[in-house]
Parts: sequence; C-alpha cells; structure tokens
Amino acid sequence: MSPPELDRAALDANYNLRAAVPEHPIYFARYEAASQAFRQRAAGRLDLAYGDSPRQAIDLFLPQTADTGAPPLLVFIHGGYWQRFDRKDFSFVAAPLVAAGAAVAMLGYDLAPAVDMDRIVAEIRQGIAWLYRQGAGHGVDPERIFLAGHSAGGHLAAMALATDWRGAWRLPEDLIKGVVAISGIFDLEPIRRCYLNEVLALDPEQARRNSPLHLPPGAPCPVTVAVGERETAAFHEQSSAYAAKLSAAGRPCQLVVQPAVDHFAIIMSMAEPGAPLVQAICRQMGLAGSPLDDGGNLLD
Repeated sequence: MSPPELDRAALDANYNLRAAVPEHPIYFARYEAASQAFRQRAAGRLDLAYGDSPRQAIDLFLPQTADTGAPPLLVFIHGGYWQRFDRKDFSFVAAPLVAAGAAVAMLGYDLAPAVDMDRIVAEIRQGIAWLYRQGAGHGVDPERIFLAGHSAGGHLAAMALATDWRGAWRLPEDLIKGVVAISGIFDLEPIRRCYLNEVLALDPEQARRNSPLHLPPGAPCPVTVAVGERETAAFHEQSSAYAAKLSAAGRPCQLVVQPAVDHFAIIMSMAEPGAPLVQAICRQMGLAGSPLDDGGNLLD
C-alpha cells in the first residue's frame, strides 16, 4: 500500500513544497496576520502547559454561545515538516469553528532537530491525554474530542488515531471521535530518503513505527483525508494510500480532493466558514453546517 518509490531527485522535488509553491511567503504572512487578528478578538485561554517545555502548550478557544452544555473539542495540530512553525501561526483556523459552536485547542509540540520523531509523536499523545483529563475543567466536553491536522500535523493526527489509548494511557479506546487529516504524510519512508532527513535523522525502524500507513488503523471513527488538487503527486499518493488502508480495514473514511488549491492554500481556506474542510469538521462534530454539493468535491 506504500506510494511508488521515487529516486532521490524526484523525492526532493515532490516534498520541497516551498519550491513547488514559490509564493509561499505570501501565505505565511497571511497566516500570521489572520491569526493575530483572531487572537485579539477571541475568548482564548492561552499557553496552557501540558508538559515541561515552552512549546508543550495549548491555546484553547471557546465559543461564546448561550448553550449551557460543554462544547465538543477540535484539537488542531500544525504542520511545518516537524521542524517549523508554532501553534500560534495557525490560530486563524479556529475562527469559523468557534463561531459554529466548537471549542478549538491549538496543540503545540517541540520540533526537530531538538527532539526526534518518537518524541514529537509522544508529545502529541501527551497533549491529547491532558485535554481529555483536564478538558472539563476548562469548559469543554472530553467525551467529544476530534482531531484535525495539516501536513506534518495530518501525520500526527493519524498517529494519534493509531494510538493504543487503553493499554498505554489507561484512557478510553474511542477517545478520538473523528479525524480530518489535511495534506498529510502517512508513510515516512519517502521522507527518510529525501532531503528532509538531513534534519529529521530518521532511521528505517523509526520511520516505520511512526508511519500510520503501517500501523493498526485505530478506533473506528469517521476520517476525512483531504488533499489539494494542485499538490504534488507524492501528496496525492500519500493521501490515497492512507484512505485506501482505512477503507480496507472497514473504517468510515472519505478522500476529498479540494479543487484549485495547493499545499499552503488549502489550510488558508479554513479561515472561511463555507470552506470544504470547515464543513467536513462541522459535520463530524455535529455542528451547524452541512456539506456543500459542488459536483462531488465535498462529502456526501
């Protein structure tokens, strides 16, 4: 089920996203501006520590509604090839979801090369476990935790889904109620064989044990695997292979190709309430908002 093997030059070309999207600095500036604007107006509980390092922290945004019940929680995991960005760079993705009635936790984690992939995955699990155990005290429903992640964050969301929550963490097996993995990487072997490994330093065993494509699929919750139409062939192959694995295991999974967007535009689109991925998340969480019918590009 792994994507076809490519030589080093082809792998570098497929995974060098900044080269593939030369206008990426424009997107990064838009992320920062939109995130700062949202944090200034939002009801946020910032820098909640779940671990010892400054990056092991969570920014939690709560909806301002008249409802008396605790809202469901979306945990968002940012990308950056496990070595860049910060949770605060992507605060903007919370805006339409908070408006729809969700709580949103922006989950931070330490980056390579300061820590390795095993540690990054462990921190994500630690942060989710903290939210389950402490969430009620912060006004969210710990029995309704959903995940979304972009790029490396899509990989980390899938790794969280594959976690043995009952055996390793003494938490409910079905702790995660739904996942939206956006432009994710689900087999790390191509990453190990391309330029990215100069920083990540993956060996074959570490790459395999941190590849959702080669792990048990996890609890049978709904999963949306999304990729932008204009992304590289490798990202389309990664998403197709992971969606096929989940479907073959009998898991409720849908593969969505969002039209006319590249790797950086697909996450920027989540600032809009009507965006396909916002709609998908809202449907998983049982919130207002329904899939758009635009010729099969959204979920039916």
